Amino acid sequence: MSKRLFVVLSLFVAAAMLLASCGGATSTYTCTDAIGCVTIAPGDPIHIVYALVVAGPNESLGIDSRNGIEIAISDTGGTILDHPVQFDGEDTGCSAEGGQAAGTKLAADPTIVAVIGTNCSSEARVAMPLFSAAGFVVVSPSNTAPDLTEAGNPNNYPGYLRTAHNDKVQGAVAAEFVYNELGLRKAATIHDGSLYAEKLQEVFATHFVELGGTITAQEAVDPAQTDMSSVLTSIAAGGPEIIYFPIFMPAGGFLIRQARNTPGLEAVKLMGADGLFSSDVMEGGGAEIEGFLVSSPLTQGAEYDAFVAKYQEMFGSAPISIFHAHAYDAYMMIKAAIEKVAIVQSDGTVIIPRQALRDAVYATANFDGLTGNLTCTPTGDCADPYIAVYEYHAGQYPPEVIWKP
Repeated sequence: MSKRLFVVLSLFVAAAMLLASCGGATSTYTCTDAIGCVTIAPGDPIHIVYALVVAGPNESLGIDSRNGIEIAISDTGGTILDHPVQFDGEDTGCSAEGGQAAGTKLAADPTIVAVIGTNCSSEARVAMPLFSAAGFVVVSPSNTAPDLTEAGNPNNYPGYLRTAHNDKVQGAVAAEFVYNELGLRKAATIHDGSLYAEKLQEVFATHFVELGGTITAQEAVDPAQTDMSSVLTSIAAGGPEIIYFPIFMPAGGFLIRQARNTPGLEAVKLMGADGLFSSDVMEGGGAEIEGFLVSSPLTQGAEYDAFVAKYQEMFGSAPISIFHAHAYDAYMMIKAAIEKVAIVQSDGTVIIPRQALRDAVYATANFDGLTGNLTCTPTGDCADPYIAVYEYHAGQYPPEVIWKP
């Protein structure tokens, strides 16, 4: 080797070492994660998406959740590991069809690190096979159907978690409230065929009977049904003291309006659940909304009050549904897990191993969230559930808390 060539090569090596020390080296990390890695180049965003119902008769549910996520992003400076956060997503329509369409589109995007969604359990049932196969972490702020986190159930997919409560809790609380607090002994239920509604009324009915009550009827309506006369007339024949229908809009609004005009049901109590906790219900129920009951989460405390003030400032109103804080916590859990497992290269490249990220979210323990102290089970239940009962009054939103455990 000539002296000149030796000098040139020495200068080249020195320059390469200097470049590396200044953060300009190319990553040499080899991904060995079981389901792959997401590589984010210097300056590129970390991509987190929503899969929520943000249009149609249940849009308040999803918009409210999305607002909660946006506050979380704002509170953390819009970055994770010094990379900007890219936040966008798809409308899921609160239907299996909507979940399928959104799931298909999002699962095809390999830049996505995590999904916050879905709102409705029926969406999760069809979207999760796609999200899970794509390697995503998925944290739902409002899925509550028990089978989604039931060990061994085919609807419990790897990568799925939720900050919302399990309806095994909510259904039991509703039944105990009706039996012990209202002192009622005869109840009928209605579901709309959705995974959420069918399972929740089932839990309610089972627990109500265990307490000593009687279920006079268990009926179903179509989500698009507008004439409820036949099902309400059938229920009236059994003489219930309360009708429990944990369904969604718009069917919920039609039931509220029409029950009061059904002979035999004029004075019967009406009760829904968190799917009917939204400003949309005020319009859908009309004047007959007065006295309508819902079971739903209760979030309290100084930090939550500060969150509500930010919500008002950013969006010009008080929260419009009930799962905004759960969505906030979902984002914060994902962010903490990313920061725990990501490999940060000297040039600013961030590598996120997908299985390691899932494992980190599942390992969440004693997480100080707006909704409580969150600890995740191996199948994805992370909530610190606190279910209250609210009563609607005409012209007043949100509904009034009338009972809490």
